[in-house]
Amino acid sequence: MRMSRFSFFIFCVSVFTGLGFVTFQPDAPQTTYQATPGEHLEYRVHYGFINAAEATIDVSEKFHRIRGKACYRVTATGRTTGAFDLVTKVRDSWQSYIDPQTLLPLEFNMRQQEGRYEKEQRVTFDQTGDKITSVSKKKNQPEEVKEFKAPGSIYDVISGYFFLRTIDFNRMKEGQVTTVKTFYDNDFINLQIRYVGKETVKTKFGKISTHRIIPYLPQNKLFDGKEAIRIWVSDDANKVPVKVEFDLMVGAVAMDLKSYKGMREEFQWQ
Repeated sequence: MRMSRFSFFIFCVSVFTGLGFVTFQPDAPQTTYQATPGEHLEYRVHYGFINAAEATIDVSEKFHRIRGKACYRVTATGRTTGAFDLVTKVRDSWQSYIDPQTLLPLEFNMRQQEGRYEKEQRVTFDQTGDKITSVSKKKNQPEEVKEFKAPGSIYDVISGYFFLRTIDFNRMKEGQVTTVKTFYDNDFINLQIRYVGKETVKTKFGKISTHRIIPYLPQNKLFDGKEAIRIWVSDDANKVPVKVEFDLMVGAVAMDLKSYKGMREEFQWQ
């Protein structure tokens, strides 16, 4: 698996903000959840006062059909900005077609453009046949097709984000850990997320009640420590990350909610 440091950073943002493929063990209480057509979220990633990147998540306003099944189409993007764009220009995108009843994906598409590196990937899910088929194509290289045995419900990075929003954080105990099995770019990774508790955080829109969660990271050369990522999820029906902090080897980076529209309910800003 080829993954630049920024790509690995975006990968962690994707999985842990709920932006691999993930399946949660049944050790966290859940509620029903339906995505809201037309929902739009935009995040600002910054290194101190310097803007480093931006990320967006969009739910299509109408259903799309994949193999005869009506699905949500959800698109996420990540791109560098400002001075970081001059060092390593990144234009990454992910798109998932999700079953509205189960929130399981039927198809996932990824496109990476990082400097001179380019890659496209299409993944199809046979949820009943417990099989994943990945078709990848790197710039100036032949197409690569791989199949994986995947028993149980498997989510991609986008549908996993919506599955995360089914967890009833109000019923979780402080210190409770949810096990996550992830699959990203043809690799399986086992991760854990610990629930810390409720906190009120300050944002550009005002203060808001949130649930704080911490993912335990595998050893790597980018993040500083096992608990290097801290996420604050809104304590409401939206259940979206409003703030994320990252401790990197080179310093601290933060991600804040920049704009939004089409939410399930109005945020309760104070």
